[in-house]
Amino acid sequence: MDMDQAVLFADRLGSELIPLTERTSVALLPVAGKPMIEHALESLAKAGIRRILVVVSPFADEIQRVIGDGTRWGLRLTYTLTRGEEDPTAVIDRLGTRLDGPIVALRGDLIHGFDVPAWISAAETTPGDSVWADADGVSAACGIHRAGALDLTPLSWPPTRREASATQTAWIPVAAEQVRTVQSLAEYHRVNLDAIAKRLPGLILPGRQAALGLTLGRGSRVSPRSLKQGVCLVGARCRIAPDAELTGEVVISDDVIVDRRATINSSVILPHTYVGELVEITNAIVSANTMIRVDSGAVLQVTDACLLADLKQATLSGGIADPVHRLLGTLGLILSLPLWPIAALAALPNRDRGWFDSITLRGNKRDIDAFGQATRRNFVAREWRTRIPILRALPRLLAVASGDLRLVGVTPLSPEAADGLGDDWERIREEAPAGLFGPTQLDVPRDAPFEEKLMSDVFYARQRRIGRDLVYLLRGLLAILRPASWRPPPQRPGLD
Repeated sequence: MDMDQAVLFADRLGSELIPLTERTSVALLPVAGKPMIEHALESLAKAGIRRILVVVSPFADEIQRVIGDGTRWGLRLTYTLTRGEEDPTAVIDRLGTRLDGPIVALRGDLIHGFDVPAWISAAETTPGDSVWADADGVSAACGIHRAGALDLTPLSWPPTRREASATQTAWIPVAAEQVRTVQSLAEYHRVNLDAIAKRLPGLILPGRQAALGLTLGRGSRVSPRSLKQGVCLVGARCRIAPDAELTGEVVISDDVIVDRRATINSSVILPHTYVGELVEITNAIVSANTMIRVDSGAVLQVTDACLLADLKQATLSGGIADPVHRLLGTLGLILSLPLWPIAALAALPNRDRGWFDSITLRGNKRDIDAFGQATRRNFVAREWRTRIPILRALPRLLAVASGDLRLVGVTPLSPEAADGLGDDWERIREEAPAGLFGPTQLDVPRDAPFEEKLMSDVFYARQRRIGRDLVYLLRGLLAILRPASWRPPPQRPGLD
């Protein structure tokens, strides 16, 4: 074709899509598993375009890192920076001779769901200095410019009506429902679902069809049984638990983990998100630990990493670390086996009352209560009936291996004590999992007042980091060498 160069605008500021655009550009928001700008680049490459000037503003470095120099599409990309949402004509005029000859003009921060290459072919045979796509009287931000005074008004953001353009401009209509400007969170949610339901035929969806209605990206593990009804697109490198349920139209982006018995219905899950055990998500957008209900517009920040978490910022005590803790707990249990005969000998004087004490504690596993909320499950912990601390606590490694406890976390409480946490500051400790080791278990005396232990747990929950967790884990493992771990606590009157 005669035209081999294009200008691609991706300079939306994105205030209408906050909080999604607080950490990325509109052009990089994924639609059906690909950033919006990638859909535009694919269309231009398919149309035979080879040289593209990309106009960017917020998160310019990130855009350049993601799409690079265009070689994977057979393109040659160059970049120019603007203040954002500037007049496109003025931007190109500033470039002087950087663009010469006819050009294709397109926005890369909205969705063209029609066949862009076919439209460009039709526009080439249409008379006029400029030809633009008309979506029911509004510019679709897709056009070509051949000659005459440069007028890129139809490429402006927000979209303009066709009356605002030069009189010599020609227009070719496109289906308005296939042009998605994505000016709200609800519209972003809808364009994702429409894309995977193939209501936007101009888009090329990634992945392979693993089962009827189920499309998978490379390296993802999903059981077809998880899709109960509807259609679902799962991006690359995802892990979906076999007993998780996907219903309706569901889009799961790259690098997502969905844990056991989670339910996702008619929702969009953005990259690097962990969805915890028993969590139910309906008609929502989820980005890391942020849930957006598109029906009400409510934005919920979830602080409990066992429910939702950012996989880029996950700590050792985060919800996604459950398999790691269980594996390490099992390994610790195996390594502790030589101590169990010693513990049995220490408990021998009390064998008439049984070898073990049983204690009910509030753990980390989840149940659904009568109101449909995920709540922490109680479990029964065993302790050797001896007063030697290190030996008495050995059976708690069983609770770590089973997932009821983590290796590192806050002190596990009895159900009565946990239910008695009424003040907001007290419940901050619930942001961290219950664990075998932690600052309270290692540094606060066992006979300290409950309030002191509570304050220690709250401080840990707010300050926890993977580096600190590793330190507590190492200190806990070295506790076997501390004389205090083998010394029975002082006998209190009235106790054996």
